[in-house]
Amino acid sequence: MRWYWIDRFIEFESGRRARAVKAISLAEEHLHDHFADYPTMPAALVIEGIAQTGGLLVCEFGQFTEKVVLAKIAKARFYAEAVPGDVLVYTAEIEYVKKDGAMVIGTAHRGDELFAEMELVFAHLSEGHESRTLFEPKTFLKMMRMLGAFEVGRAADGSRLLEPIHLADA
Repeated sequence: MRWYWIDRFIEFESGRRARAVKAISLAEEHLHDHFADYPTMPAALVIEGIAQTGGLLVCEFGQFTEKVVLAKIAKARFYAEAVPGDVLVYTAEIEYVKKDGAMVIGTAHRGDELFAEMELVFAHLSEGHESRTLFEPKTFLKMMRMLGAFEVGRAADGSRLLEPIHLADA
């Protein structure tokens, strides 16, 4: 993953839900390119932030053994614009995980205000992609560490979320 559209996890419940924070800063270059003289975070990047939150949740549920990609934005509704100084809290909840993919219900809040809501579908790549490397396992481990998932994370049984052994050895 080249760009991070979340700053850190504030909650991570394996197989259930993850919450992440994105603080929007005037220092972010993309804000100045979207609309001249009106810095606003593009809705597509909010979707990407929620997709990264949900995608990592789905990946962790499968112990990072599945190749997970965002396949479809089934629904997305926005109720406001994101501007510098805003802090968005992304919540991703797993609706289902099946053999071929998963659905995540995502929301973004700015304080108590519902900012956006969406349904995201993720695909598990298999046939024809077995040998293709999308990301190195150590990349996922680095992301999860950097974003604080293991600090705030909980396993399905309520115990502390641990790094998968096969990733730690990568």
